[in-house]
Amino acid sequence: MSESMADFEKEIDESLKTLNVVENEGEATEEETGFNAWDKVQQYLEDGTVLTLKVGGIVNKGVIVYVDGLRGFIPASHLEIGYVEDTNPYLGKTVEAKVITADPEKNRLVLSVKEVLYDKKRAEKEARINAIEAGAVLTGKVESLMPYGAFVDLGNDISGLVHISQIAQKRIESPAEVLKTGQEVNVKVLKVENGKISLSMKALEEVAPEEEDTSGEEVVSYKDEGDATTGLGALLAGLKL
Repeated sequence: MSESMADFEKEIDESLKTLNVVENEGEATEEETGFNAWDKVQQYLEDGTVLTLKVGGIVNKGVIVYVDGLRGFIPASHLEIGYVEDTNPYLGKTVEAKVITADPEKNRLVLSVKEVLYDKKRAEKEARINAIEAGAVLTGKVESLMPYGAFVDLGNDISGLVHISQIAQKRIESPAEVLKTGQEVNVKVLKVENGKISLSMKALEEVAPEEEDTSGEEVVSYKDEGDATTGLGALLAGLKL
């Protein structure tokens, strides 16, 4: 068991020692719950079911909820994505949580609100990414440079990759040759797939046209052997000897 997991288990054990100070309102007797309740919460764990629960008590470093008559514990570290210093305001509050530990032998039922919040954030981010269409032109800032390309921050917690082959028209050995971290760039969306955004800067660069003769004089071509081109013949025809 890793040190962080061991600390988490210790935190749960210490918190559950204070359960005797919590009223048992909402908790069912063993006869009422039986093994069916543990079977249910085990299924909740496997399915990742989101449960709507009311906080029925406050304990050391966490809160108590009841799931199908079983008493469950939500550690303070799993009440929010950020740090929770005081759990008292949660008493009587309704929360959405997922089962993360279900151990009938130790009579341990642990849930997490944070996991549900993370799931929602991931779903919202995925929706924002999928709303971006291929061909769109966006403005962002270079977030980081890698040997294979540059990650561009597009805002709203979304970033995309400009592969090294899509940075410039000319061939470059490293993205750092033309880019630096924090630089604002315009990019074109090439593809949105599996939550990843492929970008191109090269697609927005204008290809320099071939140099044109702007002198106003007709260009004459010669061959090593044979007559001159039509342009030269027309020019000689107008000469007086």
